Amino acid sequence: MAEDLVLDTAIRDWVLIPLSVVMVLIGILRYFVSKLMRSSQAPDPKMEVSQLIDFRFFPVFSRQVIVRARNLRAGANFIPPKSFRSRRVYFSNEENGLLFVPKGQAQNAQAQMFSDPNMAMDMMKKNLSMIIPQTLTFAWVNFFFSGFVAAKIPFPLTQRFRSMLQNGIDLSTVDVSYVSSRSWYFLNLFGLRGLFSLILGEENAMDDTQRMMQMGGFGFDPSKSLGAEKDGLDIVQHEWALPKFEHRAEAVLKKLVR
Repeated sequence: MAEDLVLDTAIRDWVLIPLSVVMVLIGILRYFVSKLMRSSQAPDPKMEVSQLIDFRFFPVFSRQVIVRARNLRAGANFIPPKSFRSRRVYFSNEENGLLFVPKGQAQNAQAQMFSDPNMAMDMMKKNLSMIIPQTLTFAWVNFFFSGFVAAKIPFPLTQRFRSMLQNGIDLSTVDVSYVSSRSWYFLNLFGLRGLFSLILGEENAMDDTQRMMQMGGFGFDPSKSLGAEKDGLDIVQHEWALPKFEHRAEAVLKKLVR
């Protein structure tokens, strides 16, 4: 049976609150440091135009387009024919369709991006501004606050949350709702983005991790996936499964009422 613990107020004053304040201050400091480390040189206009043209070849964006096209194919028979045709033209027309890949334009977005040395240097600086503070902060937390039970969540949780909330505490008798100091560090690390967006604005350096994840996906060829999905959408034979659905529903309701 899980044991109830009485948390000392000194843990709140010397562990929980300082750890939260330090994480917020480090995040704000990292934002301004990354702002100072950005390249002051104006980007090449040709590079900007090419990035706009090839933006759909970024892995995350192309995957979202493919998922939307697959959803359209799966639910094609549940929308009117006119709506299906307009959506298919939006995806697969040969002028500006999202799934259409012109010949000679299926370039690797990562190679094109790293062809600009200033952009590559900026990404390296952003990586350093993110990795170094996190490494130092984790070492500080692990050295000074390891083994503390810092807080308790005011609602019950299942055993699946134990490894996430009680990192560094090897006691199976402690209730899952208690949070260790190391887990509190990770919760602050991944859960303060909303607070940073309020303090620093929506477009802040704390979203660089998400941008770098979107830039990832090496080995994924978006052009082939887009072309295959376009071919699949082109051969779909639309047969509306709900012709005169309102009239049939009205007839069924009348029979039920009688």
